[in-house]
Amino acid sequence: MEAYGAILNIVVPIFFLLFFIEKAFEWYLGKKVIRALDSVSSFSSGITNVVKDVLGMSVSVLSYYWLVEHLAIVQVKATWAVYLIAFIAVDFQGYWVHRWSHEINFLWNRHIIHHSSEEFNLSCALRQSISAFVNYFTVLLLPAALLGVPVQVIAVVGPIHLFLQYWYHTQLIGKMGVLEHIIVTPSQHRVHHAINAAYMDKNYGQVFIIWDKLFGTFQEELPEEKPVYGVSRPVRTWNPIKINFQHAWLMLKDAWRTRNWYDKIRVWFMPTGWRPADVAEKYPVYKIQDVYHFEKYDTPASGLFKTWAWTQLFFNYFLLVYFFAFLGKIGSPGVFYYGAFVFAGVFAYTELMDRNARAVYFELLKSAAGLYLIWHMGGDWFGAKANIGKWYVWVVGLYQVLSVAVVAVLVLKEVRDEHQLQGV
Repeated sequence: MEAYGAILNIVVPIFFLLFFIEKAFEWYLGKKVIRALDSVSSFSSGITNVVKDVLGMSVSVLSYYWLVEHLAIVQVKATWAVYLIAFIAVDFQGYWVHRWSHEINFLWNRHIIHHSSEEFNLSCALRQSISAFVNYFTVLLLPAALLGVPVQVIAVVGPIHLFLQYWYHTQLIGKMGVLEHIIVTPSQHRVHHAINAAYMDKNYGQVFIIWDKLFGTFQEELPEEKPVYGVSRPVRTWNPIKINFQHAWLMLKDAWRTRNWYDKIRVWFMPTGWRPADVAEKYPVYKIQDVYHFEKYDTPASGLFKTWAWTQLFFNYFLLVYFFAFLGKIGSPGVFYYGAFVFAGVFAYTELMDRNARAVYFELLKSAAGLYLIWHMGGDWFGAKANIGKWYVWVVGLYQVLSVAVVAVLVLKEVRDEHQLQGV
């Protein structure tokens, strides 16, 4: 847990830097591929995902350690060739997990967040799940286990493989020549994220494109078919916590409402998007019919409003830098209180981004919890006075007061006026 936290404090600033470089190129090229609130939502999703991962809030049905201990035919040392084999094995597993997440209804819930952005840029790569609490798929690493690939090799290769999936989420890089035949490129991944009929459920590869070509799921980006991004049932919110459970909530309601007992069971395992006929007729859900003529989700936002959204995002990241650096010293149950506070902050400010007038109450509750934690710890913030200095505690405390005041003003000046104009 501590090692992963240290890695994140190195990697996350690189993600931000690359995103702002993409933003600069967007401006230079005169293109429009980034929207402020969409990107804040994406980075916020990344925050919730890494907190969940660091806290270890997932369970593997079968561990790789068990596979190696009980099934290895040979034992090998961690040479460069072994790392290469491990990388290929992890990528093979990733292809199938990714593919099944698109093809099976209940697994789609763990992946919808990644496709929920109606833009395609580096920030949307960080839209990652917090709803995947159980890992069923370690068994796909069986080839590596049979060859005796050490556990520590998989532990190193896994994060590297994940981080290598960031760079190709962009519209600003065209086709890449011979590399198009070997690795997943931006062009190929644009196809994967598109909701055009010609592109749906294609290009599941994560690093190597060879799996798609072997298993019949490859599709080239066509010059006459511009990709349109998002999901066919739009999520219509900036709140990543809501997005993570939206599909599961729909399936749960469908299972409850249908009169057919067989449908109550099979709704979870049918192809993604399937609904019982009686429920679909009585409770229709909006689905995009014409991908070239639909209104992207957006909310009115002044320059001040957008600036405040970015400020909230970076303050939560400021909290995470400390969290990742001192995970061991914070200890349990403190890390879970800290993680819950970060989640509450993300929920509050993304509800404001959704123009929810009740966002001020969410912000008030979050800030009250933050001030209570400081008081309960004797004027400290999870050991910050000893670890880096009392100034950190003052910054955290003052921000709780400031955030409530600013959100109250924004709700009064922008959100409620809009609701009154709409007759809400």
